[in-house]
Amino acid sequence: MRNAPAGASRRKFLLGAAGLATVPIVAGMATACASDQTASNQSSSPAASGAGAVAAATTLTDRRRLGSLEVSSIGLGCQTMVGTLYGPVTSREDMVTLIRTAADQGVTFFDTAEAYGPFESERIVGEALEPIRDQVVVASKFGWNIDLATGERLGGVNSRPDNIRGAVEGMLARLKTDHIDLLYQHRVDPAVPIEDVAGTVRDLIDEGKVLHFGLSEAGPQTVRRAHAVQPLTAIQNEYSVLWRGPEAEILPLCAELGIGFVPWSPLGAGFTTGTISPFTRFAADDFRGAVPRNAPDAMAANMPLIQLLQDWAVRKGSTPAQISLAWLMAQQSWIVPIPSTTRTPHLIENLGSEEVSFSPDELRELNTAIASIPIQGDRLPAGALVATGIEAPLP
Repeated sequence: MRNAPAGASRRKFLLGAAGLATVPIVAGMATACASDQTASNQSSSPAASGAGAVAAATTLTDRRRLGSLEVSSIGLGCQTMVGTLYGPVTSREDMVTLIRTAADQGVTFFDTAEAYGPFESERIVGEALEPIRDQVVVASKFGWNIDLATGERLGGVNSRPDNIRGAVEGMLARLKTDHIDLLYQHRVDPAVPIEDVAGTVRDLIDEGKVLHFGLSEAGPQTVRRAHAVQPLTAIQNEYSVLWRGPEAEILPLCAELGIGFVPWSPLGAGFTTGTISPFTRFAADDFRGAVPRNAPDAMAANMPLIQLLQDWAVRKGSTPAQISLAWLMAQQSWIVPIPSTTRTPHLIENLGSEEVSFSPDELRELNTAIASIPIQGDRLPAGALVATGIEAPLP
């Protein structure tokens, strides 16, 4: 995180964002994909000026470390690109283009999972990044009980060693790669000792199929036990100005053990962008409609947080989304948020967060203000919440 605002770069972001509002965007690794038909047609299409707006907007330059793994300061979550979480997307081709645009703009960290689709998110990521595979970091996850041949959801979780191995083979094929940079257990399996899970991943690392190991939403003792068998590179839990649960135990544990932290849903599933209000009504296929904190009465109670973010956005010449992401990055140098999006203007806005910084006094002021606002409503539906913070059984 830079120590002072980069005003010129922020002005470039604002100018670029203005252009994005009116110009169709198709950008994508012109150098690495010169043979790609879409890329080769850009110079003669109306999207050429849109690509220029992207380039003028912002390019990530900072790098951070998750353990020994170096990544861009902001990653890209690819869960929503399958069109089954927050509603449909424009097209699969647009999602491939979006990932390539992110890479063009300096993003080196891409997050997916076998459960996203299932399988389709990994296929999109694999296609998009194949031309520059060795220049980026790809993270994926195993652990839900999914038929490895058909993708059918079988219910519950499954981290048996044979299932982990089968899941990784499928990931390698879909991601068009011979290794997974960062492999997470998506959720703890209450029937499988974490020592068996970590030992299996350690063997996969020895075989070169996996490079780094991570856990998602695991209990703190499970983190310690896993780390003792195979050192963990990252923990991926929900964390944002809207949900600060990891601050109690997990972040101090990461600091103690030298583990990086990757916040999922760093924008509160869109709430902290200021574009969702108590009057918002989610479509029937939008997961957010089932989240208790998105009920109209809970959102109404939580609106003071949005007002705070909007006030700081004016103060810092940015947007509420950028304040939300910059706040996360300011907490620790080893925190790397992975906001998910399906729209290029939102991607560019998120990357502009790298240009927002806080003085120590400003950060203390903002932290105090955020802590003074009580948040109403659970962060997940009851059925999903029960799978978080689980401690694995002993061997």
